[in-house]
Amino acid sequence: METRSNHVLVGAVVLILLAVLALFTVWIARLGGTQQKEYDIFFKQSVDGLARGSQVTYSGVPSGQVKSIQLWRNDPQFVRVRIEVSQDTPILQGTAATIQGSFTGTSTISLDGARKGAPPIVCPERDPGSVCPYGVPVIPTRTGGLGAILNSAPQLLERLSTLTERLTGLLTDRNQASIAGILENTNRLTDALADRGPEIAATLAQTRIAVAQAGTAAEQIGNLAATTNGILAEDVKPTLANLNETIRSARQSTETLNSAIQDARPGLQTFSKQTIPEVNQLVLDLRQMSAALASVAEKVDRQGAGALVGQQKLPDYKGK
Repeated sequence: METRSNHVLVGAVVLILLAVLALFTVWIARLGGTQQKEYDIFFKQSVDGLARGSQVTYSGVPSGQVKSIQLWRNDPQFVRVRIEVSQDTPILQGTAATIQGSFTGTSTISLDGARKGAPPIVCPERDPGSVCPYGVPVIPTRTGGLGAILNSAPQLLERLSTLTERLTGLLTDRNQASIAGILENTNRLTDALADRGPEIAATLAQTRIAVAQAGTAAEQIGNLAATTNGILAEDVKPTLANLNETIRSARQSTETLNSAIQDARPGLQTFSKQTIPEVNQLVLDLRQMSAALASVAEKVDRQGAGALVGQQKLPDYKGK
């Protein structure tokens, strides 16, 4: 009984010493290591190759490791990755996370893009749950590098398969025969052009000569136009001067006639208002006098000159 009690005591002492040693080891490790900071990253892509303990680098410098990986309960399209990095890692505004894959199957998380002088990424004091749903700051993501190529590989392979099918449908026996006919016709046309090479060269030479002659003719026409302009300028100037003098004289004559009309206007008004009525009366009197003279002449013709002296004697009356 006493022996069993000694063994229990020894075992308890050993366990206590081991616990103290473990605590001491952890304490030493914390003293010797650097303090870590934790961040969450929400990837909307496959995280193949990542696992707990995967390396986290900042601009290629090892800075931490992946602490946990799990699907986000609020949206299964996202994968929440918790990382821890050293305290002196500059996680500033503008920093973004990408997955760097490799052909060996392992992947790492790469951080970069921080702006100089920018504030660090922290959880806000007001409403931190909307920005930091799990109590730690969130680093935004960016697709790039080999990870982007690997993620787009299925779509690329699908498009290549579709293109291959279309090319297969295009290159049927009938289409191949048509393409062969087109190539044969092209060869014939090329041979015909090669046979007509000297004629085409001669035509081009004649065309160059015609263009040169046309240029010379255009130059001569320009010179003729300049000469004509000079002749017109020298010969037309005197004529224009005479024409201007004539127009000036006609204008003076018109002004003189207008003045004369203005001066004669009172006399014309008097003539129209007084003289014309008197002339009309005179013409009327002359007409009456002509009528009277005509009556006298007719009377003389019928009765003789005595009619002008006395009255005509009445015939004697004889009774029955």
